[in-house]
Amino acid sequence: MAGLRNAMTIDVEDYFQVSAFEHHIARDSWDKLPCRVERNMDVILGLLAQHGTQATFFTLGWIAERYPHLIRRIVAEGHELASHGYEHLRASDQSPAEFTDDVTRAKKLLEDLGGIEVTGYRAPSFSIGAGNLWALEALKKAGYYYSSSIYPVARDHYGMPDAPRFAYLPPAGQGLLEVPPTTVRMFNRNLPASGGGFFRLFPYHVSRALIERVNRVDAKPAIFYLHPWEVDPEQPRQQGISFKTRVRHYLNLSRTEVRLAQLLQDFQWGRMDRIFLEGAHE
Repeated sequence: MAGLRNAMTIDVEDYFQVSAFEHHIARDSWDKLPCRVERNMDVILGLLAQHGTQATFFTLGWIAERYPHLIRRIVAEGHELASHGYEHLRASDQSPAEFTDDVTRAKKLLEDLGGIEVTGYRAPSFSIGAGNLWALEALKKAGYYYSSSIYPVARDHYGMPDAPRFAYLPPAGQGLLEVPPTTVRMFNRNLPASGGGFFRLFPYHVSRALIERVNRVDAKPAIFYLHPWEVDPEQPRQQGISFKTRVRHYLNLSRTEVRLAQLLQDFQWGRMDRIFLEGAHE
């Protein structure tokens, strides 16, 4: 759909922080592992600059604390700085008090480093769903304006398939806007169409067609997401993981950078806040 801007989002975390590795890599070892986030962020920020695109960076507090120059660069280059929590803990694995502490800590840290207000949040592994909708109210009370945490699909570790497909105000959020990752409605079910592993699994033209469908048929902006480690085929390989995890994490890493460049060329992109919040909180 001509003139429609889609939302480009990056979940800023390193390869050893993904939920799929949580039983293989101890949290207390994170500081001892070789970090790749600086190299990978340089690739992504470079591509965005090359294509004149601004994006939203849902950033872990753990990363921000150790790489404050990345936070300053995100802001200086005109991107939206948003929160991915502090420790990359699933919201569904935390108590209300633990969750509130995590998202409040991350927001304050990011704001102190970036010198701007942080209005957006995305839960690690899209881990807000039917069983923990209380998290939306906690986000509102912590000062967030929107969330992108409820994925309206049925997946093995996350998802709320009966949730709305497009931006809405959940009753539990007390005015917090929920902007779900993009899906397409086919075969009487919602299919993921927002990036991540599916962007690497299927040929590029599949992702392009799904985004075009949402723009044309639904007349809505799409939300695309990517992780810095997905443009890094040289990252350290983990041993002892299942075949499914190995495929999900490592498949086609060498192709992601080229595909992302093509995606930036084929569509118009922008920041989440400017697409979904413009004028809402003036």
